[in-house]
Amino acid sequence: MSEEGIPDDPLIKDVVRKSLGIWGAPAEDNRDDTTNSIVDKYKKYVHRKWVFIVVCIVATVAVLLLALTVGDYPLTVGRCYEIILQQITGYQFPQGRESLEASIIFDIRLPRVYLGILAGIGLAAAGVAMQSTLMNPLADPYTTGVSSGASFGATIGIVLGISIFGVPAQYTTVINAFVFSLIPMLVIIVLSKLRNGSPTTMIMAGIAIMYIFNAFTTLISLMAEPEKLQQLYRWTVGSLAMAGPSDVVVMAVFVIPGVIALQFLTSKLNILSTGDDTAKSLGVDADRMRRIILLIVALIAAAVVSFTGLIGFVGLVAPHIVRIFVGPDNRFLLPASAAFGALLLVVADLIGRVIIAPAQLEVGVVTAFMGGPLFLWLIVRKNSKVWG
Repeated sequence: MSEEGIPDDPLIKDVVRKSLGIWGAPAEDNRDDTTNSIVDKYKKYVHRKWVFIVVCIVATVAVLLLALTVGDYPLTVGRCYEIILQQITGYQFPQGRESLEASIIFDIRLPRVYLGILAGIGLAAAGVAMQSTLMNPLADPYTTGVSSGASFGATIGIVLGISIFGVPAQYTTVINAFVFSLIPMLVIIVLSKLRNGSPTTMIMAGIAIMYIFNAFTTLISLMAEPEKLQQLYRWTVGSLAMAGPSDVVVMAVFVIPGVIALQFLTSKLNILSTGDDTAKSLGVDADRMRRIILLIVALIAAAVVSFTGLIGFVGLVAPHIVRIFVGPDNRFLLPASAAFGALLLVVADLIGRVIIAPAQLEVGVVTAFMGGPLFLWLIVRKNSKVWG
């Protein structure tokens, strides 16, 4: 029905007449200029988010190629690209200089960069999940006590030489850190079932467990010999220097499926971030969903910490920085934070390798130097409001 087909009744106002004309028009003509404008703006809004993600990925690849050239043995970007291409095409490296260069790239430098990328992806994605789940801007992957449990496990392995599963010495620290980092999560899940699964309960339980494990860690550290204390300190500040190809594979087994699982739960994360009452009104069991997300985050954080030590600020700062560009919608915030976290950690590791060369500054120290000022800037920028 068009406007001309509407009876000329003085009781029918022009607004009603226009609306009836729109309803009766063909489907493709139903959208007026205002609707088209809103749709176009939304498409541009989504487009900007994907552009940010793509830019982070491209920048990470660029930094990866640059990182392969940094080290005691000089290599150009072109030479690294050539060696990688030869490896992909199945080229057999002869004994000599080419074999040495290939070994440096594939056994030392690439695993280090890959480990940094995986750690950045895991910590940033876990940080987004924790901040939305607990509705706390200061939450990060270590909020539930994962880091303190991992520190205790690494300490008894390094200082006391205790392996809980009797694994070979080279795997003791990793296995101990992984197992003990999961203990706080299990305790919090049990407490949340006995009491309630509210964010406040989980945060308070995490803080209590953190203090308990830190006390035991400090006590054992007092008995450490100088060499073991130095090894423990290096693990505590976080490092990618000891990465090997097998480490990358094991971490990927936990991090990649974990991040994918969190991505599938981003709609639920959006609901949880609005509060338990809203979640329940929409048919979401907030307590159960919070425990599931906590379990996934704990596995991701445990896998990262076990191989890299305690790398701070990535899971805390990366989501806040990314919110400036993509907003609070977790469907876009989580993948964008993962991409930015990978870039941030690879850049931090590269800075640590060149800033005091030939010596190296551990990546955990660099992220602390970068994260502290960035977080203060975010607070000032938001006029003391860090959550939005």
